[in-house]
Parts: sequence; C-alpha cells; structure tokens
Amino acid sequence: MNLAELHSRFQQGGISKPEYIAAMHQFHAFLYAYADYLSSTDIARIEITDGRVVMETRSHGIRMVCDAKDHRIAPIEILNFGAYEPAESRLLLGILRTLEDQGGMGTAFDVGANYGYYSLLLHKNFPALGIQAFEPLPPTFARLTENLDLNGAASVRANPFGLSDNDGEFPFYFYPEGSGNASAVDLSGLPSVQQLACRVRRMDDFTAASGLSPDFIKCDVEGAELMVFMGGRATLERCRPAVFTEMLRKWSAKFDYHPNEIITLFQGMGYGCFTAKEGRLRPFSTMDDTTIETNFFFLHDQKHRAALEAWSD
Repeated sequence: MNLAELHSRFQQGGISKPEYIAAMHQFHAFLYAYADYLSSTDIARIEITDGRVVMETRSHGIRMVCDAKDHRIAPIEILNFGAYEPAESRLLLGILRTLEDQGGMGTAFDVGANYGYYSLLLHKNFPALGIQAFEPLPPTFARLTENLDLNGAASVRANPFGLSDNDGEFPFYFYPEGSGNASAVDLSGLPSVQQLACRVRRMDDFTAASGLSPDFIKCDVEGAELMVFMGGRATLERCRPAVFTEMLRKWSAKFDYHPNEIITLFQGMGYGCFTAKEGRLRPFSTMDDTTIETNFFFLHDQKHRAALEAWSD
C-alpha cells in the first residue's frame, strides 16, 4: 500500500486515526533516514515539490530532476555509491583547467548527454565555455532541457540529435529503468524496451555547418563510440580536441568492433590513450579480457603537451 492508498483508506473509514498516524509515520521515517544518510554522499540536498524530486550535488552544486522509473541516473548513482565517477571527474577537470590556462578551451561537445550531468559539470566549472550537448532520445532530451533550465545553464545548447557515421533517422532502443543505456542496438533485451526513431548526424557535417571547433569532447553512446569518431574524423584531425570517452568490450561487440580500433584510430592522429589512476594519467595501449577500466582519455602528443606534463607520472 502506498501513501495515496493509505490516505484514501483512512478517508473512507477503513482505518482508525491512531492506526493511520502510525502507518503514515513509517513512510515519513524515510525522510529522516535520508537526512542522516546524505552526509556520506555527494548529494547535499533533496527537494520534494508537487510531482517532482530534485537533487543537488555537494561538490559542484549541480541540480537535477530525478525520474521515478530510472535506476541509473547520476543523482541516484551518487545516492547508491557516494559519488559519480569521482576519480575520472577530478582528473578531467584538472586537465581542462590546464588547457584553459593554455588558452585552449572555447567549445566542448557532450555526445550522449543523457540528463546532462557532464554538461552541467562543465558549465559549473567553466562558465565561459560554450557547450554543445547531443541527445537523440526525445524523452531523455526533454529531461536534459529541464535540467539545463533548472541550473540556468545558458552556455549549454541542447541538440535533439545524436552523432554517428551516418546522417538520418534510425531506430534507437530505450527502456525507462535505464535511460543511460539507450543505444542504436538493443543492449538489454528487457521486455520494457521501447523502439524510438531518432535523428543522428555526422560530427564533420555539424562542425562544417555550425563553424564550431571543439576543444574537448566527452563521448558516451553505449557502444557506438567508434561510429561517432569515424563520422568526425576530419574534425578530430583539424581541431585535435581532448577526448574523454567510454569504451566497453561488451557494448562495442554489439556493433561488431573492438575498442582497440578506437585506440588505433586515435594513435594514427597523434594521440595517446590514458586511464585515471590515483589522480594521474596512466598510459594505456591495448584492451584485453583483463581490462576493468571503462573510461579513457585521449590527449594529443603535441597540442596537449602541457596537460600531459602536468598530469602524467
């Protein structure tokens, strides 16, 4: 029985007032439990208003609307595990501050923006940075724009399409319990999966039309990362942005390639591949069955020399 059902039962005379108060207190007790629990997490505040729950992070003041069905959005991950990709985030911000000091931070691309956590992380830490967020799933895009408005993130432009190696409308697979796992292939096989028609464009076409030159790219598209980079190869070669990307063997296999193909692609453009270890960059050459890392940095040997010297052992 939920809150509304319990309240209705009392109004209809199905439960006495003392019983009702005691039963309601069991629900209300969770409010105090969260108040005690929050100090062990990066969530500083939970706001409950009519029909909406908003959580605010302690470290960067990022405010995000939570979806009642989604198990894996950033605020819920923080509640569950204390923080959201903390090692990678700290190193990423350090690298980008070094690039900013070198005059190399004007435009960032957030490819696979989801609800906007990384776009908002960049906005909070680099207010002058122009951020392009790409999110092709209509329901997720709606939540993204809601979160951008909630944070007054005028520097972030939300684009209702994804980036890939083709231009057009293609089926994407989405399930409400895990919006972050939406992909151009069905990764979960869950019965709740919905198929949605979504627009994608090539990065090279987008940069040519917009005149934008990215200095940083974050890419997390659930296995289709190689397609994003192949569709943006001319942009990568011309702009030589710093890149932070997810690479998972289990997801890339769904697209019939191995993450090492991404490493080879970037090596051919003068980049090194790195993981985060104890706040520093650790060189990474080849992914195999023993690899446990999922997030990787690609920095150009020449353009990002200052960041490599500052953040490598």
